[in-house]
Amino acid sequence: MNTKTVKIGLVGYGTVGTGVAKILFDNADAITKRTGLKLELACVVDKDITSPRKYQLPEGMLTDELGVLLEDASINIALELVGGTTFAKDLHLKLLRSGKHVVTANKALLAEHGPELFREALDAGRCIAFEASCCGGIPIVAALQTGLAANQIQALYGIFNGTCNYILTHMTQHGAAFSDVLKEAQDKGFAEADPTLDINGMDTAHKLAILAGLAFNCKIGMKDICVEGIENVDIADVRNALEMGYILKLLAIGEKDADGRISLRVHPAFISEHTPLARVDGPFNAVSVFGNAVGNVMLYGRGAGMMATASAVVADIIDIAMGNSQPLFENLVMAHEVKRSAMFKPMDELTSRFYIRIMAKDEPGVFAKYSYVLGEHKISISGAIQHEWTGPDNTVPVVITTHPTQQKNITAALLELEQLDVISGKPVCIRIVDIPEDK
Repeated sequence: MNTKTVKIGLVGYGTVGTGVAKILFDNADAITKRTGLKLELACVVDKDITSPRKYQLPEGMLTDELGVLLEDASINIALELVGGTTFAKDLHLKLLRSGKHVVTANKALLAEHGPELFREALDAGRCIAFEASCCGGIPIVAALQTGLAANQIQALYGIFNGTCNYILTHMTQHGAAFSDVLKEAQDKGFAEADPTLDINGMDTAHKLAILAGLAFNCKIGMKDICVEGIENVDIADVRNALEMGYILKLLAIGEKDADGRISLRVHPAFISEHTPLARVDGPFNAVSVFGNAVGNVMLYGRGAGMMATASAVVADIIDIAMGNSQPLFENLVMAHEVKRSAMFKPMDELTSRFYIRIMAKDEPGVFAKYSYVLGEHKISISGAIQHEWTGPDNTVPVVITTHPTQQKNITAALLELEQLDVISGKPVCIRIVDIPEDK
């Protein structure tokens, strides 16, 4: 076997960068035997060159001078592992213009500035590889680009954020309140000190923007995605869901209807406890994809972390070095100036079942009043449960589930329910998502 040496430059020697260096050095012989490639880490650039790292680099490899990388024409592949969208965007442009292919794990950057960076890469005759940007070590980008390329993708459902999944899993299994579990997740390192982008759904939405663009072969903007987070989830609703056989998850959903319209959304959802995604616990991620030829394919694994994400980064290095990434990138619709026409389904037209919890006064005639409001908005009740404990103002919790109805009907009904004198406070509403079965 002929061995090809490939020189690599890395920018950002943090958690993931450390993992990449460890793989490149520790697994070097195994990679060469499998691929015929000798992957040589030539330089590592970081603004901090004094702090100790978990993996010690050879003397002289770590530098704070970006020019060392940019000016070395023998380095063909550069890794951007700094995060953020400002410095990282400028860095991408410099790396591409210096003639280097770029590997990134930066989902926010690609979701918000991807088309511009992709065009720059095409103009430079280079490619951007981004397997690590979505779901850590799960090879979902490769699956959508090649493994499922023979299919028309009809839908994808994903659990893309380990922090949210850890929180919801512990609320479900231990009956703890959201704030308590969030603090525990931070103490254990499963949540950032500032977890806003995780719990408000934006981290998941960034990943959905990238994966939906691949799945449906079109450009996706953040404005095309409806986003709701888990910050307002109440343990009472998690318990009620369990009673009814549902598990609460933060889902990323992309669906194409019979008319070819695409619906993209991120929100808390009740799914059947018998659904495979319901059994994805803790910090793990999973993606369930439905193709018209293959049926349902589900990928599961670690969605973040040093070694899982580093594994995906090194996979991209190998793909570029073997010549696989460039032709795929050149045909990537998201990379081209002309946007493929995509019809997006308005959220108001989304049809779903819904869970509604209200605090209703415990007196005669109340059921008639709230059921009348729902009926006036063409909402059919599939079930109702009234618990016996008493809340504020002599109210009791009433849980209602509906038959499928449009979002606009629910939105209007909730506003009217809130005005009823027999209802206290604001109703809680969570979508019930029926993930298709592959039969």
